[in-house]
Amino acid sequence: MYVFKAAVVGAGTMGGEIAQVIAAAGLDVVLKDVEQKFVDQGLEKARQVTQTQLGGLVKKEKITQEQADSQGKEILGRIAGTTGYDAFGDVDFAIEAVPERMQVKQAVFEELDAVTPGHAILASNTSALSISEMAEATSRPDKVVGFHFFYPASMMRLIEVIEGDETSEETMQSAVEFAQQIRKQPIRCVEAPGFVVNRILNSAVSEIWKVRDEEDVPVEEVDKIVTDAKAAPMGPFFLADLLGWTRSCTWPST
Repeated sequence: MYVFKAAVVGAGTMGGEIAQVIAAAGLDVVLKDVEQKFVDQGLEKARQVTQTQLGGLVKKEKITQEQADSQGKEILGRIAGTTGYDAFGDVDFAIEAVPERMQVKQAVFEELDAVTPGHAILASNTSALSISEMAEATSRPDKVVGFHFFYPASMMRLIEVIEGDETSEETMQSAVEFAQQIRKQPIRCVEAPGFVVNRILNSAVSEIWKVRDEEDVPVEEVDKIVTDAKAAPMGPFFLADLLGWTRSCTWPST
């Protein structure tokens, strides 16, 4: 299925960037949240990301400032901010990016099920919660899929495409194709705690935390060692602060 129009529910840290990614790929996208102030924050995030990306191209002399201004206007013009569902009647692919609480996500999926056309795929940006449980809130569990971006969504190329208990193969394939359509690299996986990346990340970071505790190394020094070695773009403790992880989590959530 080719996606002509997408939607993102939740205009927070991830939602604004996800909408920008979709718009930058040439697609119209609706960005929804419960209050206009949150919608405005998401639109501002999309503007900042677009400005940074195009500014980098100007600096490298790949495009002129005039071209950057024109392209920026086109990209942001494809994002429609809203606090309602009126514009969801012709959406092909909807992504929820609301807080990581199952009750909240199920409520959003129930709403999306009612306002989107029957062919639309309903996706979750969750990093850990059950896709199958979310699908229970809909009348189309075969069209519910995990679609996990990584932070920052505007830069990270990977998307985990997660299969729930009743997700159809057609839905999985369409989600993979949509990830490619918006210039991302999809990896497929079945539903499991932490999916793919967070299971690997949790194992690696746990070893670093263990050494830090045993040797009492300052966290700033640990982060510096990791970044200086180019083992990762940022240290594990900086990342934990950025994403709000806690040491007591069963697995990290990005």
